[in-house]
Amino acid sequence: MPPYELLYGRRCRTPICWVKVGQKKFGGTEVVLEMNQKIDVIRARLKAAQDRQKWYSEKNRRPIEFQVGNMMKLKVSPWKGVIRFQKRGKFAPWIIGPFKVLARVGEVSYRLELPEELARIHKTFHVSYLCKCLADDSMWVPLNEVTLNNKLEYVEEPITILDEKVKVIRNKRIRTYKVQWRHRKGSECT
Repeated sequence: MPPYELLYGRRCRTPICWVKVGQKKFGGTEVVLEMNQKIDVIRARLKAAQDRQKWYSEKNRRPIEFQVGNMMKLKVSPWKGVIRFQKRGKFAPWIIGPFKVLARVGEVSYRLELPEELARIHKTFHVSYLCKCLADDSMWVPLNEVTLNNKLEYVEEPITILDEKVKVIRNKRIRTYKVQWRHRKGSECT
């Protein structure tokens, strides 16, 4: 006894062969056409479901494009046991930079201008590893101009008070001042 008949108590009747035991006779063209129509309906419904899911996933997605000359930060992931950017463990940086975009390579990759310390790393990166640096060049303090004391703190001196505000929080008055500072070597910041 076939397993189907043992399980369901009747013989298996496929749409291709509708006759009982004996000489097998294939169904006519009507059965084949009906099956093809059902398969086409199933394919159309699967395509509609896939298109709907694609629309949901791409609804908030926008193409990322950068211009040559933009400043980019590079996302790096800490690899276990690999010291790639001078620190290891939880103190390893997640984003380094900024670096200048030299050229666009393909549709989704860019070549960056990396310093000599990162000469062993390939200079071409996918857009998922890049984020735009929106900082102003005039606000950067070069590291060679900052002097550090023995506690690894940079020394600042106040120059002038630019603005004064009084905030009232509940029944307390708090004075805040905007002060212009000068580092030891002469660069100024607020």
